[in-house]
Amino acid sequence: MLKEFKKFALKGNMIDLAVGMIIGTAFNKLVSSLVNDMFMPLLGLLTGKIDFAKLYIALDGNTYESLAEAEELGVACFKYGSFIAGLIDFIIMAFVVFLFVRWMNKLNELGKKEEVAAPAAPTTKVCPFCKSEIAIDATRCPHCTSEQPKAE
Repeated sequence: MLKEFKKFALKGNMIDLAVGMIIGTAFNKLVSSLVNDMFMPLLGLLTGKIDFAKLYIALDGNTYESLAEAEELGVACFKYGSFIAGLIDFIIMAFVVFLFVRWMNKLNELGKKEEVAAPAAPTTKVCPFCKSEIAIDATRCPHCTSEQPKAE
């Protein structure tokens, strides 16, 4: 079983997946910081300085000074402000990933256009006597044994 696990863990796709997960985690931190430190304060300004992280409803029906106080007392809270921040985080993350994938697709299309623009040099030619396909550097046709004209 250990050999089988080693074979699985060392496959190229597994390593690629691990690298992708590490980069994805770092990317997630970057986008979360972008949302929490830049977009949410701007959105708070536009909505009258509302801090979405502090929006909640105490499920016991009482009113508390802050979310921290309610949580300290062990009150169950419906934290809809955190959900709004998470939703905005998701939308921004999805948009950034969309832009990244779009950019990568454009690069791939550009590479494919360059490949198509340069066709491969021919490796065969047609014998002028028997019309068989032969190697381009052949001096005699293997089918009809005729001597081939010298290339100019």
